Amino acid sequence: MLLFRWAILLLLLVAGVSFAFYAGTGQIKYRRFGWIVLKWTLLAAFGFFAVLIAERIA
Repeated sequence: MLLFRWAILLLLLVAGVSFAFYAGTGQIKYRRFGWIVLKWTLLAAFGFFAVLIAERIA
């Protein structure tokens, strides 16, 4: 569980750095990469927390 939390944190950091590169350079590829990483990170996090909630209910 700790490993998954660190992975989510690092992926969010990667997305943030990508958006910072986009703001600094104006290149669309950084924004596109940031959105892809952010989307999949949030989907994985929601799935992870859904499993945790379902585990507590059952």
